[in-house]
Amino acid sequence: MIQRLISFTDEQPVLFAGVAAVFMLGAAFTFQMFGYPPCELCWWQRYPYMVAMAVSLVGIAVKALPQKFILLLLAAIFLGDAGIAGFHAGVEQRWWEGLDTCSGFVKYTDNINDTLKAIMDAPVVKCDEIAWSLFGISMAVYNMLIVLGMAFFCVKKAQKA
Repeated sequence: MIQRLISFTDEQPVLFAGVAAVFMLGAAFTFQMFGYPPCELCWWQRYPYMVAMAVSLVGIAVKALPQKFILLLLAAIFLGDAGIAGFHAGVEQRWWEGLDTCSGFVKYTDNINDTLKAIMDAPVVKCDEIAWSLFGISMAVYNMLIVLGMAFFCVKKAQKA
């Protein structure tokens, strides 16, 4: 099983990066389903995964594009996400000030009273509060470590392409 995974990463690094982005985005939405609504910076960390998935699809579909270019582009996308995650981790630790905005999902209806009640009852998720951690490490830090690993992976594979 491990050998097949290693072989897959060697033969299809662009596809592997895209699949990793799908799994990371899926994990983020899974946490949301289990009662951990994302803050504004959490949302920002999801967008590079969406871009990475699109770039991977284009890289796989358009054979004329050099794989080295696609891998370096993916590395840049993952590094951008690492920057956002690192900023978020710093906000959580109160090393610096975060954004003024907070987010919370609100279901809008045709009834103004129901909409206002939904707005008032919506959870306000602050970027400077750690919603979940494991071994004292927040989701933002885990995300930063994973995308740094993915950026390193893409750069290493680009060197071989």
